[in-house]
Amino acid sequence: MEDLLQVGVITQTHGIGGEVKVFPTTDDKRRFKKLKEVLLDTDKEKIALEIEGVKFFKELVIIKFKGIDNINDVAAYKGKSLYVTRANAVKLERDEYFIADLIDIKVYDEVDNYLGILTNVIETGANDVYEVLFEDGRKVLFPAIKQCILNVDIENKTMKVHVMEGLLS
Repeated sequence: MEDLLQVGVITQTHGIGGEVKVFPTTDDKRRFKKLKEVLLDTDKEKIALEIEGVKFFKELVIIKFKGIDNINDVAAYKGKSLYVTRANAVKLERDEYFIADLIDIKVYDEVDNYLGILTNVIETGANDVYEVLFEDGRKVLFPAIKQCILNVDIENKTMKVHVMEGLLS
């Protein structure tokens, strides 16, 4: 399991006072209002930054970090990712999972035949879709619905699915 979960990517600076525009990679961008701290991945190290202020503009989040008051102090962080520790992550409901925990999980059918590895989660709005790479190189899409996803075991990195009629053709 990943210890850090990505919540956003800095897209650019905002004004001259050290604010940044962040593209959220979390389902609910309003969660930034509750965050006290994020970890900035500079590619060389992860730096803890305290959040001083949060505003919203269209699909972006505008963040002001404590102690960073100049555009020159944040300009180098364009394109860098922001993370939270698992302890600071949002609490999940039943049958909800972090995408980072699903990637590379082994997928089996209901009679325990190995199918492949989950390689991607596609967020469609209605329900997520899990992309599974089969051993023969095929990519098969499984809707993340109860009729199809029978069991997810994050600890053992396995998923059991019902292969619905027509799904493999």
